[in-house]
Amino acid sequence: MAHLLGTQSLHVSLPDRVLLEDVTVGIDEGDRIGVVGRNGDGKSTLLRLLARLQDPDSGRVTVRGGVRVGVLSQQDEATEDTTVRQRVVGERPDYEWASDPRIRDVLAGLLQEMDLETPLGDLSGGQLRRVHLAELLVGDWDVLLLDEPTNHLDVEGIAWLAEHLRRRWTAKDGGLVVITHDRWFLDAVCTRMWEVHDGVVDPFEGGYAAYVLQRVERDRQAAAVEAKRQNLMRKELAWLRRGAPARTSKPKFRIDAANELIAGEPPMRDSVELTQLATSRLGRDVIDVLDVDAGYGDVRVLHDVTLHIGPADRIGVLGPNGAGKSTLLALITGDLAPQAGRVKRGKTVTVRQVSQRIEGLQDHLRSRVSDVVGRYRSSFRAGKDEVSPGQLLERLGFTTAHQKVLVGALSGGQQRRLDLLLTLLEEPNVLVLDEPTNDMDTDMLAAMEDLLDTWPGPLIVVSHDRYLLERVTDTQYAVLDGEVRHVPGGVEQYIELRRASEAASGSGATSVGATSRTQESGSVSAAGATTSSAGSGAGGSALEASAAPALSGAEARAAQKELSAVERRMEKLSGQTRKLHEKLAAHDQSDYQGLQSITEDLRAVEAEIEGLEERWLELSEQVG
Repeated sequence: MAHLLGTQSLHVSLPDRVLLEDVTVGIDEGDRIGVVGRNGDGKSTLLRLLARLQDPDSGRVTVRGGVRVGVLSQQDEATEDTTVRQRVVGERPDYEWASDPRIRDVLAGLLQEMDLETPLGDLSGGQLRRVHLAELLVGDWDVLLLDEPTNHLDVEGIAWLAEHLRRRWTAKDGGLVVITHDRWFLDAVCTRMWEVHDGVVDPFEGGYAAYVLQRVERDRQAAAVEAKRQNLMRKELAWLRRGAPARTSKPKFRIDAANELIAGEPPMRDSVELTQLATSRLGRDVIDVLDVDAGYGDVRVLHDVTLHIGPADRIGVLGPNGAGKSTLLALITGDLAPQAGRVKRGKTVTVRQVSQRIEGLQDHLRSRVSDVVGRYRSSFRAGKDEVSPGQLLERLGFTTAHQKVLVGALSGGQQRRLDLLLTLLEEPNVLVLDEPTNDMDTDMLAAMEDLLDTWPGPLIVVSHDRYLLERVTDTQYAVLDGEVRHVPGGVEQYIELRRASEAASGSGATSVGATSRTQESGSVSAAGATTSSAGSGAGGSALEASAAPALSGAEARAAQKELSAVERRMEKLSGQTRKLHEKLAAHDQSDYQGLQSITEDLRAVEAEIEGLEERWLELSEQVG
C-alpha cells in the first residue's frame, strides 16, 4: 500500500511534562485508524501535527506529493453573514451540486432538518458542528482527520456517518484517522487503532474490540514480567542475606487465548443479587407511568404514554433530538406533572438524575474534590461490598493529586464523573442518566460502566452512545412521534424504524432548505415498509398510518416456512461464530494480518446474523 502521510521522531513538550516523545507513525492507502487514550494524553495534539496545524518541538511530518488532507477539529467557527449553503457548497449553482450524489447523501445525512439559508450565527453548537462536518465530507480529500466527529450526533447520525465513511474510504482508497470516545463507531469504521499514552503511540490491528483483547494481553504480559522481576529481586535479596546463590527454576509463561482471558471472569452483573438488593430497598412498586399526556403549556410533547419501571429494570431511551426524551425523564423524576393520566410512585422511591448540565457541582466549584466528597457518606454500597468515597474516586480515575484540585479546575469529563459520584453518595434508589458520556475518554467510560454494573436499582439512561446503551441497559424504548414504544430489537430496530419512516415521508437530499423534522407516525409493516399518506402543514410532513394487511393462507405458510429456514440458518451461523472465536483465540497473537483476516470473517458472519435477526422479527410479526 502506498504511503500517504506520516511522522518521524516527533517530540512535543509542555511546561510540566513531555506530551509526545519520539513518535513515528504512518498512514497508508486504505488505513482507517481510530485514536484512543486518556483525556490530555495528546490525541488532539497528534492530529494537529499530522494536519500540520502545529509544529513539533523536534521531528517532522512527511506528506506524499499531491496528497490532500482534510481536518475536522473540535473548534467550530461561525462566520457572520455566511449561510449554511455558502459554507457547505460555496457559490456553486443548485443544479451543479444537487446532481452530485455524494453531496446529496451528505445533506440528507447531516442537514436534512436544517434550512440551508440560515446564517451560521443563528445555529446552535450542535447544528454548527454538523455544518462543519458536512463541509468537510463534500470535499475531495486523500486523507481525512476527524477529531470527535460524533459529538452532537444522535444514534441515527452516528450510524449514517459510519456507513458513509465505510463506503467512501475502502480498503484501497485514501486514509482516515478519527478520534472519538464512541466505541461502537470505532468498531464499525476502523481497521487499526492507535493508543496514545505516556508520550508514545502504540499501534493495534483491528477495531476497538480487537484492541481491547490485544491490550489485555499486553497488560497481562507486562504484569507477568513485573511479577517475575519482583520475584527475582526477592531471591537476590535472600541470596545476599544467606551469602550463597539460591537455586531457582526459570518460570514458564504462555500466551492465553482470548477466550481463556475472559473464561474465568464472572458475568458483568449478578442479575439475581442486584434484583434482590433492589427489591429489598424499593419493594416491588417503583414508578408506573399510566396513560400520560405531557408537554409544556399548550404544546403536547408526549401522548398516551405507559411505562412500567420495576425494581431492577435497566432501561435505555432512544429518540431523535427534540423527540421528547427529556420530557419523559422529567415525568420519571417528578420535575414535570402530566397533563393527563398519572404517574404512580412507590412510597420509598427516591430518584436522582445526572444531567447534561452538571448542575450538582455549581455550589462546589471553589472547593477541593476531597472536601466535597468528605461532606457525604463515609461509605457506599457497591453491589454486596462497602466501599469508601476515596475508593469510588479511584475507580472513576481520580488520583490522589486529582483529589486535591479545586472542582472548578477539573476538566469537563472529570466534573461529569464527580457529579455521578456525588449522586451515588446521596444513595438514591432510582438513577437517571442524561447523556453521561460527554467529555469522557474510553478508559473512563469503561470505569463508569464497571461502577454502574454494581448499581442495585432501576437505571434509566438517555444516550447517543450506542455501545454504552447496549452495555449497561437490558431493554430499550424509543420516543417517536410523541409515543414511547418498546424496541425489543434494540438500537438496530430503532434505526430501521427511523429509516422506514424517512423513506415513507419522501424526505431526502432533494428537499433543499427543509426546516421541518420528519416525524414517525406510521406503523412499520412486517415486510419492513411503512404505508402512509403524506400531508403537509405548518409543522412539515405528517404520516397517516394504516395497518398491515392480513396474510392469506398460502402467504402465511410461506412466511412460516421462511421463518423456519431463517432459524436454521441463524443456528448454523451461531456455530460458525463460536468456531471463529475459538480460531481467533488459538491464533498467534503476534500475527496481526492473520488476526485481522479472522476478525473480518467474524464480522461478516455477525453482520449476516444481524440481518437474519431483523428478518426473523418481521416474519414473527407476520405469522403472529
